[in-house]
Amino acid sequence: MWRSPLRGPWLTSVFGAVLLVGLPIVIVTGLLSYIAYGPQFGQAIPANVGWLHLPYFDWPTRPSWLYRLNQGLHVGLGLILIPVVLAKLWSVVPRLFSWPPARSVAEVVERLSLLLLVGGILFEIVTGVLNIQYDYVFGFSFYTAHYLGAWVFLGAFVVHVAVKLPRMVGALRSRSFRAEMRTSHAQTRPEPQDEDGLVAAEPAEATLSRRGALVLVGGGALLVAVVTAGQSIGGITRGSALLLPRGRSYGPGPNDFQINRTAAAAAINPGDVGQGWRIALDGPRPMALDRASLLSLPQHAVTLPIACVEGWSTVQEWSGVRLRDLAALVGVPQPRWAHVRSMEETGAFNQATLQTNQVTDPDSLLALRVNGVDLSLDHGYPARIIVPALPGVHNTKWVRSIEFRGG
Repeated sequence: MWRSPLRGPWLTSVFGAVLLVGLPIVIVTGLLSYIAYGPQFGQAIPANVGWLHLPYFDWPTRPSWLYRLNQGLHVGLGLILIPVVLAKLWSVVPRLFSWPPARSVAEVVERLSLLLLVGGILFEIVTGVLNIQYDYVFGFSFYTAHYLGAWVFLGAFVVHVAVKLPRMVGALRSRSFRAEMRTSHAQTRPEPQDEDGLVAAEPAEATLSRRGALVLVGGGALLVAVVTAGQSIGGITRGSALLLPRGRSYGPGPNDFQINRTAAAAAINPGDVGQGWRIALDGPRPMALDRASLLSLPQHAVTLPIACVEGWSTVQEWSGVRLRDLAALVGVPQPRWAHVRSMEETGAFNQATLQTNQVTDPDSLLALRVNGVDLSLDHGYPARIIVPALPGVHNTKWVRSIEFRGG
């Protein structure tokens, strides 16, 4: 049934080596994304993970593009590796269906780890791709399932690497990569029989060389990069981001950039953000300010990225009042944290707690304008939070109150 003459330890090991380099980056950036959400404040999902929780630390605000880079790598590299993952699975498919499934305790452990490895990575890929496209057809919390699934995959990945690494190194040394790249399909021959049963007992004639297979997989990965990278890099590359969700036009004039959640989706009534709007600032000297009062305070302009967990990002020029100035205004000159609430009544992220460095950073703003004009309603008018390196969803829009507390 599995008669391709290309299958064998060497080709499998080439794909495995690529994944051995790329997957740890995807794993680490995914876990860092969880930390960036502030699990110490109970605002990461899932909030209670028991002994699976990561060491808590204050997510840095510098460099300002840190979260943008983190999520660009996590989502972008994760997508780019999909053709390699599929090629790796194709190369080992005879092993997945071998019978009997195990002949020793060691093989039982290996097979179980393989089951969790394959199931785990396919689960992470499918749920991740659906999340990028905002298509939650699976009926459960993406964040909870993706986080727990990542730990299942990580455990299986570590066991699999520990078992297979010596064989992978040996297989890579058994053939010259340069020689394989010079071998045509007419000269392609099966590898010697191996103990894992990857090499076909009765191989068919080669219709593609190993060089061709690697070029095909590499070309697929490159194509994925071309049609997705633009959503993180931006600029002229955005036009090539064919998989970019939710269209390409987002607002009038200077407000024409990504919107993750529209005012209509958040049930924001335009009448609620008119002349009667006030922001409540809580501290030892609480007060409520209208937009005109905020505009009369010292304004600060910054050029900052805003990046979403789905991988897209954009850089815009924001202006407004520094959060630390607002904290001082209500009697908290050294804020320890700030709790921001949105006018949006429902949703998992209609509020956010900002840690000390996020409140006191000189570029952290209650933004009132973007690119020289007022924020549009979809971008958070009359005021929104903008903090360097903060996940986009915690840059709260339609702010109704900020509670400042000191040490």
